[in-house]
Amino acid sequence: MLTRIDHIGIACHDLDRTVEFYRATYGFEVHHTEVNEEQGVREAMIRVNGTSDGGATYLQLLEPTRPDSAVGKWLAKNGEGVHHIAFGTGDVDGDADDIRGKGVRVLYDEPRIGSMGSRITFLHPKDCHGVLTELVTSAPAPAEASE
Repeated sequence: MLTRIDHIGIACHDLDRTVEFYRATYGFEVHHTEVNEEQGVREAMIRVNGTSDGGATYLQLLEPTRPDSAVGKWLAKNGEGVHHIAFGTGDVDGDADDIRGKGVRVLYDEPRIGSMGSRITFLHPKDCHGVLTELVTSAPAPAEASE
């Protein structure tokens, strides 16, 4: 069951400049950064708020590291802006199978590793009214260190 908006993905040409805009304009701070070589992006996750289920809502700023990446191609065609919306779920495998059974194309046969160790898959935008949609199961929170 989809439980929340996990993040909104925003494609940008200059990650550092875009991060600074969100910091200066809204007071948001970067929660996590990483480079995903497989997807060809450098990204910053900006935490907007937490949720009662232990999850959070983020803005995911995406700068392509190469022009042939999916985000690079999208940015060249569309310019900067909203790239996708991601819904949080406790079971990305089960929800992807359920949605696939309703006739929506799921882009990965098996979920892949996404930001912050999450498990992700995408739904085809042509089946989702023009919106690239991601399903995300967050990585388990690290165990508390015992003293």
